[in-house]
Amino acid sequence: MDYTLTTPLYYVNDKPHLGSTYTTIASDALARFNRLEGNNVIFITGVDEHGQKIQRTAEKNKIKPAVHCDVISKNYIDVWEKWQITNDRFIRTTSDKHRKVVEQFFQRVENSGDIEFGRQKGWYCVDCEEFKEELDDPNSPTCEIHKKKLEWRDEENLFFKLSRYQSQIEELVNKPDFIFPTTRRNEVKRFVESGLHDFSISRVNVSWGIPVPGHKGHTFYVWFDALVGYLTALIDEGSEDKLDTLNMSGWPASVHIIGKDILRFHAVYWPAMLISAGLPTPMKLYGHGFLKREGQKMGKSLGNVLDPNELIKQYDSDLIRWYLLKDIRFGQDGDFQHKRFVDLVNNDLANTIGNLLNRTSSMSRKWFDNCIPQYKVNDDESNYLKEHSLMTILEVKESMKNLRFSEAAESILKLATTANIYLNDTEPWSRIKDPTNYQLVANDIYLILETARIIGILLQPIVPNISNRILTQLGVQIDRDNWNVDLTWGLLEGGKNLVEPSPIVQKIDHNL
Repeated sequence: MDYTLTTPLYYVNDKPHLGSTYTTIASDALARFNRLEGNNVIFITGVDEHGQKIQRTAEKNKIKPAVHCDVISKNYIDVWEKWQITNDRFIRTTSDKHRKVVEQFFQRVENSGDIEFGRQKGWYCVDCEEFKEELDDPNSPTCEIHKKKLEWRDEENLFFKLSRYQSQIEELVNKPDFIFPTTRRNEVKRFVESGLHDFSISRVNVSWGIPVPGHKGHTFYVWFDALVGYLTALIDEGSEDKLDTLNMSGWPASVHIIGKDILRFHAVYWPAMLISAGLPTPMKLYGHGFLKREGQKMGKSLGNVLDPNELIKQYDSDLIRWYLLKDIRFGQDGDFQHKRFVDLVNNDLANTIGNLLNRTSSMSRKWFDNCIPQYKVNDDESNYLKEHSLMTILEVKESMKNLRFSEAAESILKLATTANIYLNDTEPWSRIKDPTNYQLVANDIYLILETARIIGILLQPIVPNISNRILTQLGVQIDRDNWNVDLTWGLLEGGKNLVEPSPIVQKIDHNL
């Protein structure tokens, strides 16, 4: 099955921060999971490089906008590589291919009779590239997100006739499987129910943008241009009308993963544009929350922005992945707290999961000739760990499928805790002293190591490096194109040599 997922196309006004990294890590975990499930994944990310904000930033730095975009876009590519993001496509909206696709898309919309001239008046946030309809203080209008004063605009633009699609968009956003989580769906439903208005899709006096064909002096509004980037990423060079090939290239998208602040563009404007162009709408949208730091919203003015480049110099990327995916309920706002991060890494990964493997492997090597013990079926023996493992496999799959990353991680951790309790309750270190218990101990050690194997495989989409370390110590390889056979209980090979165990995660000193 084709499975296309996208991050937002990140705006290149500045280098990547932990917020965009969070979105991309979550998307990467979903992409890895779907590959393991045997799906044909197309994982799209990229950058949005047009608009007045970019133009002004470049002017301030006394460089050309294209140079600025090249530098920041390279930064994104490098950061995603360091974080081992497995995207299949990276789209830049300054590419010649993208310009041609935008022109074709616009032509379709114009042919549908959905473009007209109008006058745009209102308060505009350059950083958001958005007109603000709701003002916190009409006497001193300010952007709630960027805390900057809004600019008054009064100009003739090209408009898209969004109001024509009121009924179709109402029907779409009311579908229970279109917008997640539910709180976001309710927000969009209220917005749509209040009545849709035509919106501007062009700007004048903004040179850094794609020119609108047939309308001299107009460049495409950055959002109209950027949203089409999802289509550009799927189209290969060559076809005359590139949009005609989308149904064979992975469209419609299975899911757009986005921040909650840009949900309206994706849930309302984008589907209407697609319907106008005669194209299918995306199947699902997931709007996640904001990421704070120590209880405060991150911002350059506060000096508390977490730089992913600096974080990865200090910590293994998997440690950050575990914290972000396990501790934050996807869809809700999250908070990066250093002490909690250290506690989770030490308690969950080093102690609960890592120590389970380390001490069991050490005992197995000591008592069974450096090997995994041979398991012999005992009709009286409990299938306790097997039952818990099989239940966890189902829970993890269901959670990952529905972007409930924290629930998936918690299920895996719970299985590790269960195995640790089993190990403590059976006390193999005491029972091995009696030679008549040799096979009982062998069976118990095997069951725990087999549970560790299942844990290692289930961790693959969430913390791939840690997963690989677990599986390597067990002498196990998995099929990364389809893990379902590997998740069959009892595949650990008895009698196989075990390497000398080493910590899969080093504990973090709280003072670091």
